[in-house]
Amino acid sequence: MADLKEVIYGRRSIRRYLDRPVPRPVVEALLDAAIWAPSAHNRQPWRFAVVETAACKEGLARAMGERLRRDLKADGVPDDVIEKDATRSYSRIAGAPVVIVLCLTMADMDSYPDERRSRNEYLMAVQSTAMAGQNLLLAAANAGLGACWMCAPLFAPDAVREVLALPADWQPQALLTLGYPAEQREKTRRPLEEAVLWR
Repeated sequence: MADLKEVIYGRRSIRRYLDRPVPRPVVEALLDAAIWAPSAHNRQPWRFAVVETAACKEGLARAMGERLRRDLKADGVPDDVIEKDATRSYSRIAGAPVVIVLCLTMADMDSYPDERRSRNEYLMAVQSTAMAGQNLLLAAANAGLGACWMCAPLFAPDAVREVLALPADWQPQALLTLGYPAEQREKTRRPLEEAVLWR
C-alpha cells in the first residue's frame, strides 16, 4: 500500500487503458473503499452500476453520444466539432475495461415541505456521492489502476437510466472509466494561495 500523500499527489485522470480485464475482486475492493466515504446523516445515498460487457458499454456510449450530438446541434456547433467530441466520448466509454456509473438516491434522505431545505438536502446527497467517487478514484490509484471521472451522465440521465435499466430512484451523477493505464499524464495545480482565504 502506497503512502496516502503519494496517492493523492500522484493520481491523474487516465483516459487510455491497456486491453487487460480488471478482475471483479479488484473492482469490488474499490467499491468497498467508496462506501466508506462520509455521508450526510450517514444515509449513504450512493449507488453504483458496474458495466463490464462490451455490448453494454457500447450501448451506453452510443446513447450518450446521440444525446451529445442533439445538444450540440441545438447549440449551433459545427458538425465536424460535434463528431470529434462524440467520437472521443464514445471511444473513452466503450474502450474502458470497466465503467462505473455513480448514482445517488434520495430514498433515505430527509424530506421537507419547502424548496430551500429540499434543495439543500439534495445537494447533501450530491456531495456525499461525490465523496464516495473520490474514495474510489484514490483506491484505484493505490491499486495501480487508472481512472477518469466524467460528468456526462448529468447531461443524459434518462438515456443512462434506460440503457442500464436503473431503478427509478437512481439518479446518474458521473461515469468513471477504469483500467490498467496505457498512458502517463502530468498535471499541475494553481498556487494554494489563489484558493484560500485566511480569517
